[in-house]
Amino acid sequence: MAVASSSLTGGSFNLSSTSCSTSSSPSLDCFRHQLSFFGSRRRIKPLVYWTRSHSLSPKCELSSNSVVKNGKKESRTSSLSALELLKTSAADRYTKESSSIMVIGLNIHTAPVEVREKVSIPEAQWPQAIRELCSLNHIEEAAVLSTCNRIEIYVLALAQNRGIKEVTEWMSKFSGVPVTELCQHRFLLYNQDATQHLFEVAAGLDSLVLGEGQILAQVKQVVKNGQGVPGFGRKISELFKRAITTGKRVRTETNISSGSVSVSSAAVELALLKLPEYSSSMARVLIVGAGKMGKLVIRHLAAKGCKKMVVINRTEDRVAAIREELMDADIVYKPFSELLACAAQADVIFTCTASKAPLFIKESVQALPSVDSEDGCRRLFIDISVPRNVEPSVAEVEGADVYNVDDLKEVVEVNKEDRLRKKMEAETIIAEEVKQFEALKDSLETVPTIKKLRAYAERIRSAEVDKCLSKMGDDIPQHKKKAIYDLSLGIVNKLLHGPMQHLKCDGAENRTLSEILENMHALNRIFGLDTEMSVLEEKVRAKIEQNQKQSS
Repeated sequence: MAVASSSLTGGSFNLSSTSCSTSSSPSLDCFRHQLSFFGSRRRIKPLVYWTRSHSLSPKCELSSNSVVKNGKKESRTSSLSALELLKTSAADRYTKESSSIMVIGLNIHTAPVEVREKVSIPEAQWPQAIRELCSLNHIEEAAVLSTCNRIEIYVLALAQNRGIKEVTEWMSKFSGVPVTELCQHRFLLYNQDATQHLFEVAAGLDSLVLGEGQILAQVKQVVKNGQGVPGFGRKISELFKRAITTGKRVRTETNISSGSVSVSSAAVELALLKLPEYSSSMARVLIVGAGKMGKLVIRHLAAKGCKKMVVINRTEDRVAAIREELMDADIVYKPFSELLACAAQADVIFTCTASKAPLFIKESVQALPSVDSEDGCRRLFIDISVPRNVEPSVAEVEGADVYNVDDLKEVVEVNKEDRLRKKMEAETIIAEEVKQFEALKDSLETVPTIKKLRAYAERIRSAEVDKCLSKMGDDIPQHKKKAIYDLSLGIVNKLLHGPMQHLKCDGAENRTLSEILENMHALNRIFGLDTEMSVLEEKVRAKIEQNQKQSS
């Protein structure tokens, strides 16, 4: 099933009446499994959190209109808020949780290409995906990283289990892949583990080809596409910016990129491995798509001695630019209308487009003439697109061989030991960057305290001003009212200046993170800020009310 059949607009749901039950609780074995996972931190394995008798995550019947009290079931009005229902079922702990950075994803290590292509999200739809994800009750910020090797959704969640459930259901809604199947292939990481994973991705350590450069450019695109999008918030934005910095450091300070290959160059190497040595220089080559991947394929082919190739693309501009760059190569442009005619004349066909539907299907390939070769050479389809451009059943056609991105491991295994040594060098840099980001992330925890303290002072100021004005009568001139207001505001600002300065984390005062956090906890105790509605509770209430308005 291609991504084209799904709709992002249909991916958002109203969770104000979603059925989710807190009465379910995970088994002891389940918690042991989670503990063992985080102890070993082997994140490339799909996780199973619940036994078969439990659902994917705890449920809370948000639409329920009855409650058990003193052993009897009593009816409750439908206007009872979901938040109050959560509180009746041990939500005290829930509202005290701090926001978590999480990644829910499928990659080349956990899911085959036939699953990844269904869940992949085209780059043009990343902003809309962020907006839809952040409309979910427990998702505050989000980002999408979707490439040929991975689909990873990074979120700032107000509650871990509920966040996982909502994002997984959204992915299922968007892709058409059942939740049960997604859970078989997904991986989940939280907080520091999620940070380290993204930094390793940006550094090229989690790629099929160690140190490949294209993934760093794709991480940069996440930040570029997220600019100005509601939901691509401060923490997620800082996470990706720091990942870019890490990726650059690893490539600058180590030699991890030297001699490494990209997916495109690995595809060219695979083609050369499959072609008879004496015919590789004479092979007739067709490249479908002249985007980033296609351009790299053409470059690597030219470097390997292939001087004549046909390139099919929607427009000729990109092909002309490549032709100017590679003056020694004979590059012929053809429009998509001549796809099958060009394929009939080709021995090797590379497909690397963003098409959501297959370009080559079994019936069309069967109609192509056999490869004209006395050495028994077969027609090779090297498909490095996700979603795939070549239908899997094409491999059943006599004289045709089909390879996709998951088949490139044969090329990548070369010089494995050397790459492992380079990886160890990179991991030292990544550990430093993770530590720095975690300190930055912790320092942002003072922001809610700053907001709560200012709101606390504002409530007192406003109440006292109203009390003063009511005693002075109704005939007070407007300029006098303004003077009283300005006076009260000035007093509050001067009183708050000292505490606020001790909560700032901009480095201007040279305070350590531990000092700043200690000040935060002290102010929370002194002014009783923790006894008020928690920030998370406020956010959840606002989300639920917003969704209820949209559904009414």
